[in-house]
Amino acid sequence: MNSLHFVTTNQNKYLESQFVLQQYDISIEFYNAVLTEIQNDSIEVIAIEKAKSAFAKISKPLIVEDDGLFIHELNSFPGQYSSYVYKTIGNNGILKLLLNSKRRSAIFRSFFTFYDGKKNPKSFKGEIHGRISDRITEGGWGYDPIFIPTGFDLTFGQLEIRNRKTDFSHRTKALNQFAKWYKHKY
Repeated sequence: MNSLHFVTTNQNKYLESQFVLQQYDISIEFYNAVLTEIQNDSIEVIAIEKAKSAFAKISKPLIVEDDGLFIHELNSFPGQYSSYVYKTIGNNGILKLLLNSKRRSAIFRSFFTFYDGKKNPKSFKGEIHGRISDRITEGGWGYDPIFIPTGFDLTFGQLEIRNRKTDFSHRTKALNQFAKWYKHKY
């Protein structure tokens, strides 16, 4: 089997993905690269363009991921701008925006896109419903300390401490689909 690269600057995403994919005997190599990220309303389109940009850099089979946190009360904000919003206002800023809100439902959505330069890029979607907590908890990274998945009283951050997040996260769901497809096709 050819080597498969995960092109990202986010070591946490790589480690999470490596953990999920090793269960399918798929190994990935970390390739640290800043990729061009287009502005678009669709995370899938952004992921596809990132995959093309990544392939132009390394010319090897690869996966990339784009994900977002969509908060219903905020009209799906930050959505496809989640990374930028996290860097600028962070979890504290999100909690301030929701300060007087009773409706805190949200969706974490992930798209993994595979591209080998031969066929069209292939995307895999994973999502998980939940709500935004009223405080920042310990553990995790990014929005993990404020996102509580449906059916739980703990945030992703707290679940990560207990090694439970990768059992069912949005990223895991997308990677499971990818892994089944990849094992069948490659």
